[in-house]
Amino acid sequence: MSTRSKPAARTPPPALDALLSHRLHELYKLSDAFGSGSGLRASGVAPGDARCLAAIGAFEPLSVVELAAKARLNKAQASRAAQSLAEQGLVRKQANAADARGVVLTLTASGRAAWRRVMALIERHNEQVFGVFSPNERKQFEKLLERLLAHHREQA
Repeated sequence: MSTRSKPAARTPPPALDALLSHRLHELYKLSDAFGSGSGLRASGVAPGDARCLAAIGAFEPLSVVELAAKARLNKAQASRAAQSLAEQGLVRKQANAADARGVVLTLTASGRAAWRRVMALIERHNEQVFGVFSPNERKQFEKLLERLLAHHREQA
């Protein structure tokens, strides 16, 4: 007879497909295919620029730092997008009275028209993604998602 004890039984790790974070990432990738693919191209604005155009139109006037935060980009990416949008005549860059080194971004008239096209496509895509929910389920999901985001924003 052996006096050695049996090793403790290990609990197997959860299946990757069962982890909510993995499933949220999958939803993100499926949804992001719209933004990086042909979905936003129909607006006539490159997908990377379209995200920034959407943010500027929704929150203008914005500094480049504010644009980076709203579009969830780093400052260099936001700066390149702002420059690209300005070169296309969609965004106006003006000196920032509060910060002589910075600029304030606003939409031009053609930028406002492009913003409307981008937002219509984003809204349509949003309906495709979340249209599976009933109105009540959608409100519940939005409430839970906001709670989750608020918690993680506090942690960041």
